[in-house]
Amino acid sequence: MTSNGIPSDSSKEPSLRASDPYAVVRNRDFLLYLVGRLISSFGQQMLTVAVGWELYERTHSALALGLVGLTQMVPMVIFTLPAGHVADNYDRKRIIVLMNLLAACASLGLALVSVLHAEVFWFYLCLFTAGTARTFLWPASSAFLPLLVERQQFSKAVTWNSGCFQLSSVAGPAAGGILIALTHHAAPVYAINATAALLCLILLCFVRRRHSVALKEKITIASLVAGFEFVWRTQVILGTITLDMFAVLLGGATALLPIYAKDILHVGPSGLGLLQAALPLGSMLCALILAHRKPLQKAGRSLLVAVAGFGIATIAFGFSHCYWFSFLMLALCGAADNISVVVRHTLVQMLTPDEKRGRVSAVNSLFIGTSNELGGFESGSVAYLFGPVFSVVSGGVGTILIVLAVAFIWPEIRKYGRLDAG
Repeated sequence: MTSNGIPSDSSKEPSLRASDPYAVVRNRDFLLYLVGRLISSFGQQMLTVAVGWELYERTHSALALGLVGLTQMVPMVIFTLPAGHVADNYDRKRIIVLMNLLAACASLGLALVSVLHAEVFWFYLCLFTAGTARTFLWPASSAFLPLLVERQQFSKAVTWNSGCFQLSSVAGPAAGGILIALTHHAAPVYAINATAALLCLILLCFVRRRHSVALKEKITIASLVAGFEFVWRTQVILGTITLDMFAVLLGGATALLPIYAKDILHVGPSGLGLLQAALPLGSMLCALILAHRKPLQKAGRSLLVAVAGFGIATIAFGFSHCYWFSFLMLALCGAADNISVVVRHTLVQMLTPDEKRGRVSAVNSLFIGTSNELGGFESGSVAYLFGPVFSVVSGGVGTILIVLAVAFIWPEIRKYGRLDAG
């Protein structure tokens, strides 16, 4: 009520802010975080192209390329639990800043190794260092985001965050490839990635919000596994993580895109590049649509439908011999995946107490990150035994079966309502 007895409109403000797609980006701290993440992701996507190009140029070995994924997965397996503990017991903003600094040093190391043409061992050591930085960065960054925005705006913040990542996934590899083509060297790309990490670091320094820890926990077995215990007890989170993990493990067709481009669709390298851009393009367009809509009102059902749609589009892609239909199906896969990412990340962060967000985020990143790596191995192995079409189609069928199983085992997911509920 106002002083003259007239009802105030302040009670309407949260709902108005939640429905305004641009309200969250007018939040100064979130905008600094978002721009920093966009710049950092852009540099990282450029780096991925440069690493593959230079390693193959120097070694002409498929094994050398395979070791890149292993080198980046090892620190994830080793350090995920300590990273979650650190994110919950120390200032998350400081962790993000320090890990960006470490990532910048790793990129500068790659540039030095490239210029001096040093032994490949040093190349992998720098990649291991960068992987360690990202392992500590992910849970701290994920758990820091809810501190920057109001509860009603969080799903919008996740949507914008996801859209910026997908934008970097489209533009970064293209920019990296163009720069390598112009300079015939990967070192400039490594230097740009180091600069991007430093710019992200600087922007984060201007964020006013900090994470304060009321009571630090000692590192014990119990504190390290607290994230796993919370996920196991919270059925909605356990179900959504399980759903996404198996969908990525079974339904990913990206590892086989070179085979489809060359042997099935007959489009060559340029067509392959467009196919690889289809998924992030679909995700980016979906993020723009979600940003301009009200937060999902039946989030659980939307998640299940999206992942089932991902499986159906994967099956259609597997059978397709038409290039543009294949492109469209991959874009639909990207759109469905973006819905899954927004719902899962929002639920994980909003249903987790702040003092456990780092550890739960670490568990989430461990399962999703390892399933990405193992998914490529699974697709390649099945394709080797039974052919690429069987691999992709069976993965899509498996994804749909996983959706049915999750909907049956965890009915709480089907019943989950508004994504912006307080």
